[in-house]
Amino acid sequence: MASSCLNSLILPPCSLPRRVTETCASLSSSYPALNPTSSSTGGALKPIVINGDPPTFVSAPGRRIVAGNLLVIISLFGFGAFVLPCLSLVLSSIDTVLSFSGFVGDVHGDLDQARCALEIAGVLSSDGQDLWTGGETVLIQLGDVLDRGGEEIAILSLLRSLDIQAKAQGGAVFQVNGNHETMNVEGDFRYVDSGAFDECSDFLAYLEDHQYNWENAFLGWIGESKRCREDRKLSQNHWGPWNLVKRQKGVIARSILLRPGGPLACELARHAVVLKINDWVFCHGGLLPRHVAYGVERMNYEVSQWMRGFSEDDTSPNFPFIATKGFDSVVWNRLYSRDMLGLEGYQINQIQSVLEETLQLLGAKAMVVGHTPQSTGVNCKYNCSIWCIDVGMSSGVLNSRPEVLEIVENKARVIRSKRDRFSELQAVDYT
Repeated sequence: MASSCLNSLILPPCSLPRRVTETCASLSSSYPALNPTSSSTGGALKPIVINGDPPTFVSAPGRRIVAGNLLVIISLFGFGAFVLPCLSLVLSSIDTVLSFSGFVGDVHGDLDQARCALEIAGVLSSDGQDLWTGGETVLIQLGDVLDRGGEEIAILSLLRSLDIQAKAQGGAVFQVNGNHETMNVEGDFRYVDSGAFDECSDFLAYLEDHQYNWENAFLGWIGESKRCREDRKLSQNHWGPWNLVKRQKGVIARSILLRPGGPLACELARHAVVLKINDWVFCHGGLLPRHVAYGVERMNYEVSQWMRGFSEDDTSPNFPFIATKGFDSVVWNRLYSRDMLGLEGYQINQIQSVLEETLQLLGAKAMVVGHTPQSTGVNCKYNCSIWCIDVGMSSGVLNSRPEVLEIVENKARVIRSKRDRFSELQAVDYT
């Protein structure tokens, strides 16, 4: 099972740019040429170009980018942590044609809230068919799909399905790994919901039924998972005193799926820890100058190789400490997203200086992060050089209402649902 997954996912480091119209073995399917009729000027858009494996630097000329709480719609639609519901950030150029939608935040196993955010972002059908409705939008998910909720694999399956559908329409879905993804690959299950252990058991059995054909089983799981959840509810009383045995079975299944080289770990290995699209940088925690000096593409590659269980010298892979371990690693850093109320003036100046240096080294204008739930909702700090979009949308965190950050022609506003109804929206403009 593991070897099958590795054979399908292993790739050497990629330093040359790829057009999304080209076939790439690291992606489930290639990006098609963009629809020439979609341009507002009537001409064809230049193709999206990806550098790195996992994707690290993405050029998407002429696209509308949307990023948000669950999603970031920067004209990049993104999800700001499931802790952060539907934030839609839209960055548009003169010939806005393709939307970038990003699931930029911490979803934390809450499938209902994930769907809510995606619907508000305009990339998911509301009829329960899980159809992509975003056209040429690019969706970005900022990590922490795992832990604190019971429908993690279903969310990952949904995002992959949407990615395939989006590519057929000239769009795309990118995901960024967060600290809870790396913790689980390490075998740290302390924040795992009981329902997630059950889901792992059910999914592993489903994978066996599909003779370990990962693509078929993984893509089909979003449809199968609902039936499995209903069956679990009916059999709850049957387990009774055997709950301990049931839990042990779930822990074993999760270990098989998520250990380095395991099939689900290999799926996560497709995703970066840092992603730069046009002039915007996306990561779960926060990027520092020393991370950039180490090499963003290098970090992404090393984390991916570790998750796949590979090493250059055929020994155990090196642990990617700088990206995944320690308070100032990429997935754990809270320097930019922490509450500024407790900071002194000189501390604020120091943080802003670090942020400006980081962005300058990357040639970026702003960074979008999740990881830290924002009690005030989606907001920007340090002259709007940092956007914090984790609003704690997951029921396992704050169960907060969805929000969308929209950026059009470099002007941003937050769109919040009122009384949790999609038909009633409140827009708050940012300067």
